[in-house]
Amino acid sequence: MVAIDPTEHEISELGPEVNGIDDAAELREMLSLEASGEDRAPVKTLIESRIETLEAGGEDDPESVDLTELTIADIANMVRDIDDGDLLRDILEREREGKERKGAISQIESRIESVEGSDDDGTELEYEPPEKKYPDLDHPTADKQYVEGVSGESYRDMWVYCETQQGRLIDVSKEMLGRARELMDAYNADNAVADDTASYGGDEGGNTEEVVAVLIGDDVAGLAEEAIAYGADRVVYHDDDRLARFRHKPYTELFCHMCRDWSQEWRDYHEPRYNIFPATNNGRDLSALVQGELDSGLASDCSDLYIGAAMISNPAKTGKPGDSVEFERVLHMPRPDFSGFEYSTILCIDKPFRDFHPQGASVIPGTFEVPEPGDREGEVVEHDIDLPEDWFQVEVVDHDQLEDGVDLTGHEVVVAMGRGIDRVDPTEGIELGLELTDQFEDAGFGLSRGVITASYEFGSHVEGYITEERQIGESGQVVEPDLYIAAGISGAVQHKVGMDESDTIVAINTDPEADIRGFSDYFIEGDLFEVLPRFIEALEEGTFERAIAEVSSD
Repeated sequence: MVAIDPTEHEISELGPEVNGIDDAAELREMLSLEASGEDRAPVKTLIESRIETLEAGGEDDPESVDLTELTIADIANMVRDIDDGDLLRDILEREREGKERKGAISQIESRIESVEGSDDDGTELEYEPPEKKYPDLDHPTADKQYVEGVSGESYRDMWVYCETQQGRLIDVSKEMLGRARELMDAYNADNAVADDTASYGGDEGGNTEEVVAVLIGDDVAGLAEEAIAYGADRVVYHDDDRLARFRHKPYTELFCHMCRDWSQEWRDYHEPRYNIFPATNNGRDLSALVQGELDSGLASDCSDLYIGAAMISNPAKTGKPGDSVEFERVLHMPRPDFSGFEYSTILCIDKPFRDFHPQGASVIPGTFEVPEPGDREGEVVEHDIDLPEDWFQVEVVDHDQLEDGVDLTGHEVVVAMGRGIDRVDPTEGIELGLELTDQFEDAGFGLSRGVITASYEFGSHVEGYITEERQIGESGQVVEPDLYIAAGISGAVQHKVGMDESDTIVAINTDPEADIRGFSDYFIEGDLFEVLPRFIEALEEGTFERAIAEVSSD
């Protein structure tokens, strides 16, 4: 019997699992299960690729591999980890004597140049304005890759856009302020005070850098002191009754004017060093618009932030092949990659004649803890400029106030359902999860991504619960309840990062080898359709702890 049934997992969950299996026979059995089940082409390709790798004998030895049997991509992947110039030249010679493919030769030569440097005479690069370099372009600054750099300008501070709803700071704004405070405290310290943050002792001149909170909206001035309590050194706000609802044009223009074009004695720098936004619907829009307007980059949906140095050898960033340059004060922005198989850490690094500032990120709500507000002092600054009427060309004549969104982060208990609901009937599975949720005084109901993306047919009375806003995981909400009940969830890393800080985790799964077992406090091997009714009965009788022990023993 296979350890992993592919039909019970999304492809994003299967990637790391399949690549960790070394038994070709087991992989073939998995392939058969997938073919007779959901028959997803990407999953079959993933398994078949792993089988081919195993049967080909694993990794190729660069010294002896037959290059004619490798693709150009295979050769590129092989040489990028080789630092021996002699070995690279040997590979280059073998390729020339074999298929002599230009693409392969280019990849090998490029790696040799990176390892040993080029024949460049060391002459400094000269800046060539875009108008001269691209004379056929009427407006070179209209295309971002041709924007003239502002190399040599000054950058300071970490700016945090604080989103509000119904006249209150939302939790993610408080989370970002708390994390920004931690980062800048360490940044300004003579000795590191946070393990994951490099300490610089202030800016390049030794001056303390600050956390600047930005508030934009109608009647937001009253939230300034709260923002200071959560970590800001300075709050910049703009009040206007026309800004009661988020609007792309004015919010973007106001933020950019505050941090770049506004003449203030305290803002004695060209632009902020870092800009942080919430990865909410509005925050995602604003972050992209602001960073684009400021001609910089953006790492979206980040799951952590830390500041440190980075050694870079990319010639596009260093200006010369073979050179390595240490970039300091770099914001490291980890985020789930597009395949969902692992994390990528994004760096916003300058290049010759071009500064990429502010370094920008949006942060997934729930990534950091909401800090305790402190008794802090700070400066409140009003941003008061006349707003052009053409910023408000679209008039909102009417709107409906929706019910409160789904926020699972503040509950004492969270019940989450996974793809195991299809063992009997998906609708019945959701009903059981909702009934269990109702047994607690303060509980929320969540879902794994597998339920949301699956093509299940649900009864109309539960359809309203199958929404992305209930998703828990790296691309959903991050929760830390006192009790987390995971029913029919395998526990892939994408889900784990959304709930593994819960105080007590109870998992129900028919697979004794399910990943979630490794980080659960109680693992119940069983069918959720049999276990959850016993939980519900026990809660009604007030014997929940005993029920957990009993079904665990069963």
